[in-house]
Amino acid sequence: MTYLLSGPFQLCVLAVFLRTAPEFLWRALSTTGRCLGPWQPGAPDPRVERPGTTGEPAHFSYWFRQVWKDIGSAARSGTRAVEHTLTKEWFGRITRNLLRGCRPSGSRGVNGFTRCVLWLTGLGVAVGAALAAVCTAGLFAVILLTLALLVAVVCAALAATALAVRAVERAGLLARGVRMKCPYPGCYRPIALPVYHCPDCGASHARLRPGRFGALWRICACGRKLATSLPAGRDALTGHCPHCAERLPRKLAAARIVHVPIVGGTSSGKTMLLAAMVAGLRSWDRRGSLEVEFATVEDARELDALDRQLAGDGFAHATTARQPRAFMLRVSRGRRRRLLYLYDPMGETLRDARTVREQQYLAHATGVVMVVDALAEPGVRARLGGDDAPRAVSARPSPEGPTATYDRLAGEMQALTGRRRRTPVATVVTKRDVLDQLVSLPVPGPRIDSWLESVGLGNLVRGLDHSFGRTRYWAVSAHAATGADAQSGEQRRAAEPVLWLLSQTGLPVGKLLAAEVAEARGAGKR
Repeated sequence: MTYLLSGPFQLCVLAVFLRTAPEFLWRALSTTGRCLGPWQPGAPDPRVERPGTTGEPAHFSYWFRQVWKDIGSAARSGTRAVEHTLTKEWFGRITRNLLRGCRPSGSRGVNGFTRCVLWLTGLGVAVGAALAAVCTAGLFAVILLTLALLVAVVCAALAATALAVRAVERAGLLARGVRMKCPYPGCYRPIALPVYHCPDCGASHARLRPGRFGALWRICACGRKLATSLPAGRDALTGHCPHCAERLPRKLAAARIVHVPIVGGTSSGKTMLLAAMVAGLRSWDRRGSLEVEFATVEDARELDALDRQLAGDGFAHATTARQPRAFMLRVSRGRRRRLLYLYDPMGETLRDARTVREQQYLAHATGVVMVVDALAEPGVRARLGGDDAPRAVSARPSPEGPTATYDRLAGEMQALTGRRRRTPVATVVTKRDVLDQLVSLPVPGPRIDSWLESVGLGNLVRGLDHSFGRTRYWAVSAHAATGADAQSGEQRRAAEPVLWLLSQTGLPVGKLLAAEVAEARGAGKR
């Protein structure tokens, strides 16, 4: 006992402590550092959760979960390294040999005194090594706690970044009025986030947004790096509707969507007016006043097929789909952009309230193009005499008058949207080329609403002005705006209704409309 309190014993303990403490700490830190990475580079790591276990074919972001698994396994490995060094080397070999009266190498002392000294030294070595292990464990715990706090700060910052990016993106969409909708028949549903497909493996990512799989980018199961936000380039990927799985136009969220149904009876000229309006928008594009492009390849093919029909017999084939697919164009002026959805429904779908309610795209209508075939109104046809009646028949008038179509539309629009009073209506009188030839009716002038009243459609004018927020009127000859002999001026005039509706959404095209009106008046005076 006296020896245990003596200076030589304390010196022995101190010497062993100073010898083993750095060794223990080095073993703990080096082992921990090696275990923070993969156990076998290039080989699957059992600690890493396989992609797809939560439904998303992507690797979890390292900061979300894996970093804590690595720190935990590395800390356990570092602790086991110190434990192994203490128990196997210092206790199991050196101290054991000394307590047996042997040297650390295992050779026995030559006499009793030597063996006694070795035994007492063994006690000092055991105490010194144990103290070093305890101190190393405390210091190692402090280092691990500091590391955990730093990692927690970094993880919290990354999580906050993911939430901030998501919030900024959402706020940007709201500020620009972007509300994504499916353009396909039978769906037309709002889209919070499209389903994106990996360009390499085709895997479907239903929640490609900043979060646990990555703040700015995520790694697909195949290893492809994918952007998780619009600023990072997510819209460059192919998106699909999460409800009907149909392919969506690229950059769907890059511009506000303007929904414009073209409403009119069967054979009222809706499809030809659609072709004329698109031709007019493209005429403005050729002038350099607008930038117009097709949103998808299908839209370009659809217009090309329609142009071939018009070039053939001068008439468009009747629309046969009960619910139309939106014809999509990107229209830009300066830095303002709009994605234009034009709906051309079959005229028969507007003949009764039940089929009108099936046209769910009407619930999203930003504005309406009301197609008025004046020759379809019984009261107007009753005024025709002489050669005017055969001319009217050759124009293929709609079997239902525009007033009946309007009455049904106005009632169902209020039921579908509840905001009919805020919906602008561009009222377009079609077949103006035929109307100009009739001697029984006055020639349509600059005030189309007054002309409608003069031919007996005053109830329609008053109903439109009363039921809807803003209404403007045009008379258009789609024949003159389409086909091989199309007139550029008539094309631009045909595009005025849709340009006016676009101007109601903030697209700065008001000056174009004013300039076109001034040019038309100047041409009329000449």
